[in-house]
Formats: sequence, structure tokens, C-alpha cells
Amino acid sequence: MENRTTVKNFILVGFTAGRKLQILIFVVLLIIYISNLVIVTISIVDRGLHVPMYYFIRNFSLLEIGFTSSVIPKVLFNLASGEKTISVIGCFVQLFLYFIFGTAEFLLLAAMSFDRYVAICYPLSYSTIMSNGLCSLLVLGSWVLSFVLLTGPSIVIFQLPFCNQNINHFFCDSAPLVKLSCIETPVLDLVNFSIAVFSLLGTLIITVLSYANIISTILHILSASGRQKAFSTCASHLTVLFICYGSCIFMYVKPIHMGGLDMSKGVAILNTVVSPLLSPFIFSLRNRQVQKAL
Repeated sequence: MENRTTVKNFILVGFTAGRKLQILIFVVLLIIYISNLVIVTISIVDRGLHVPMYYFIRNFSLLEIGFTSSVIPKVLFNLASGEKTISVIGCFVQLFLYFIFGTAEFLLLAAMSFDRYVAICYPLSYSTIMSNGLCSLLVLGSWVLSFVLLTGPSIVIFQLPFCNQNINHFFCDSAPLVKLSCIETPVLDLVNFSIAVFSLLGTLIITVLSYANIISTILHILSASGRQKAFSTCASHLTVLFICYGSCIFMYVKPIHMGGLDMSKGVAILNTVVSPLLSPFIFSLRNRQVQKAL
């Protein structure tokens, strides 16, 4: 017989921090907000940045703000107040937004790799191919596809009967939530795994193919300065890709029964704090054109 518990609030038991670490996390969060808002603002105000690449970066910065906001402010509140609880509704909203923003980021990163592919491999046709309409469609498609993929599984998770209310994590992630269920969830596990494979490995394949063609084209450039300039335009994108894909593939592209939640919590900090902190500086703030706009 199921020992089902009526859960009104979940208890987050996966993270503790002293006062100094709380202040550090708050400072990091503040830097993430300010740096991403600076990128959004200058990419709108400065007409020199009204090009597809910065249109994608602006939308990526907005996604980073939403992605970080879905998790870290609640973590800070719990650390500062000493409370470890989150309501069922709050947990659902956190889970839903975390995956919506996160999945849309990877879809957008694939679109950005396609933009770099067109810019380097077809420079004379770039403005024609990467029209305003196509750029808007790629950004909107990232949002819509993310919403379509994640809505169903997120709702199903919160329809499960829970036998425990202690989540072994510092936020409402899918794997630790499913582990609280009183029943076996093979179909849900397969659906979640399939979505992770599609959104992570699927977009990674698009990115790898784009950069394979980019590298091939760059190697055929005769001048050394031309090759260096072409590589520099892609270096920042590749750095962000390495950080984002590395952490998320480790966390989600594996069967849920493999466990490893304690290690996943450490990787989640890299994914929710470190990556959003570094992205604005890697993508834009060290770029001469952006510095000039500032």
C-alpha cells in the first residue's frame, strides 16, 4: 500500500551557505543582471549593433536573466531567512521557467551558430539570408518549441503522488522531484530523457555541423590576418557552448536511475551561476565594437 503524503510545501535540503557565501552569491547575481541589462540596452540604443549577431545576443541575454531569476533569488531568500520551504505552486513555476528558459537558450545557441556559418561561409549573401524576418522567426521558434516541449512533462510531474517532501537539491529540478514519487515513472523518465537528447544533443549536432563548415572555410582563407579575424568572431560563441553544453549534458542526458544527484548539484551551480556570469563578458563586453558603444 502506498504511503502517500499530502504535500503542501516542499523542503529544499540540498544546499547550505554561510554569510560570506550568501553575500558572494548576491554580488554574482547583481553582476549577472547588470551585465546582461547593459548588453540589452546598448544593443537597442546603438544603431551600429543593429545586426543579426547582436539581435541574437540581446535575446540570449534576456534568456540568461530569466534563467537565473528562476532559481537564484529564491535560493538567496532561503539562505538569508533560514527557511528551506517552497510551495507546490512555487516549485512548479520554478521548474517550468528553469526548463523553458534553459531549453530556449540551447535552441538559440544553435541559431547563433547558423548565423556564424552564413556570415563566414556566405558573406556576400549574409544580409539577404539573415533577414529581419528570419532572425525574428528563429528567436520566436526557440521560445515556442521550448514551451511545447516542456509544458506537458512539467504538468505531469506535479500530478504524481509524492511520498516525501524533502527535495535533495537547492531548487526544484526534475530528477529529484520524480524521485519523491510513490510510483514508478518509466514513461515520464523516457519522455524527459528524449527531450533532453533532442534539445541538447540535437542542437549540438547543428552547432558541430555549422562549425565544421566554418573551420573548413577559414582554412581556405589565404591571409593569416583574415583567418585570425574569422576565428576570433567564433571563439566567444564556442567558449559559451563548451560551458553550457558540458554542464547540462552531464546533468540531463542520462537515465534517471543512474543517480548522482549530489554531483549534479555541484554542476548545477556551474550551470545556474557561473555560466550566466561569464556569458556577457565572453560574448560582448570584451568586444571592441561593444566597448565603443559603451
